[in-house]
Amino acid sequence: MTPPARGAFVFSAADEERRRGVRRMKTTATGLLILVALVYVLAKYAQHAWGAGGWAGYVAAAAEAGMVGALADWFAVTALFRRPLGLPIPHTAIIPTKKDQLGISLGEFVGENFLSSEVVKARLHSLGIGGRLGAWLAEPAHAERVTAELATALRGALTVLRDADVQAVVGEAITRRAETAEIAPGVGKTLERVVADGGHHRAVDLVCAKAHDWLVTHGESVMDAVQGGAPGWTPRFVDRKIGDRVYKELLRFVTEMRDMPEHPARGAVDRFLTDFAADLQSDTETRARVERLKSELLARGEVQDVIASAWTAIRSMIISAAEDEQSELRLRVRSSLMSLGARLATDGRLQDKVEGWIEGAVVYVVTNYRTEITSLITDTVAGWDAEHTSRKIEAHIGRDLQFIRINGTVVGALAGLLIYTVSRAFGA
Repeated sequence: MTPPARGAFVFSAADEERRRGVRRMKTTATGLLILVALVYVLAKYAQHAWGAGGWAGYVAAAAEAGMVGALADWFAVTALFRRPLGLPIPHTAIIPTKKDQLGISLGEFVGENFLSSEVVKARLHSLGIGGRLGAWLAEPAHAERVTAELATALRGALTVLRDADVQAVVGEAITRRAETAEIAPGVGKTLERVVADGGHHRAVDLVCAKAHDWLVTHGESVMDAVQGGAPGWTPRFVDRKIGDRVYKELLRFVTEMRDMPEHPARGAVDRFLTDFAADLQSDTETRARVERLKSELLARGEVQDVIASAWTAIRSMIISAAEDEQSELRLRVRSSLMSLGARLATDGRLQDKVEGWIEGAVVYVVTNYRTEITSLITDTVAGWDAEHTSRKIEAHIGRDLQFIRINGTVVGALAGLLIYTVSRAFGA
């Protein structure tokens, strides 16, 4: 369906049915007016033409007053929506001509009586939001619903964000943080704890094992390297003997270091790492060298690419977790919501705290943005088309207003009859 233009209303099928009801009631009220007019004419005719008795005067008086009442109420009801008979009578067509003033008055009324801080606080306090919210969240189906909505909102937010912009922000933030924070003392403390706990032994074992395997596989390369460094005047067989001897000693050293946990070289490694950890924490030159190395690494393009790509990995991980109903993220959120709901439903202090937060937030909004809220009413009413506004309002309340015309006819007739009877009783 095409949306309505600004200032226009859409008349639904229900509105059209209401308008037909209004037309039927208008016909009934007008028919009653015609009926009392006809009764009046016949009563007068009976008085003059047939010489009817006193009953005709009573009927004529009642009918005459009924006509007056009907006409007066017709005028009043019609004057709300349009000018009676099209005549420019003052203070008629009230809704079309006073629409904007009515909107302003309605906005002021809502602001003063519904958006005051006292009314809002009292209403919110009487609702017991904390307990209700807790009981609602404690239900697994409700917690799942909230989790699903949060997941949808999260996916939507991540979809709207441009990867390039976020990557730039994340990269800049990580780089700035890394540049401003000195890492040497932290690395030194960590290394000191690792060495003290013996956590580095596995790394030494791995290096020794890999070095042994490499020497076994590349023995010829080692001997060739030794022979290549020998003086040119030495005989070839001597160089070969020396290379073979160096290789065997090197292999023996690495094998012993791999197989002997108490090997002196391992102790030397322990002492080196301990001294290095201390230098990282206290030696100015060592710390400065580490900082320079850090800056050089951060400046490399490959490192910046890795930092920037962190957002892509995080984004994919979050989206995947949000879409999977059985992901750890959603399970934890659902469990946390249910736990919060159960506690909120029974903990009075927590309920008071949550209700205080809600009341404070709502009171702040209505206090600082009351004008903006009420302007929604006034601006909306001001944008309505006067004719459409009248037709819409008349469709909703016109049927009851037509009952006023009917009641006016009946009450007028009864009042006229009463007045005529009292006058006759006193000899008037």
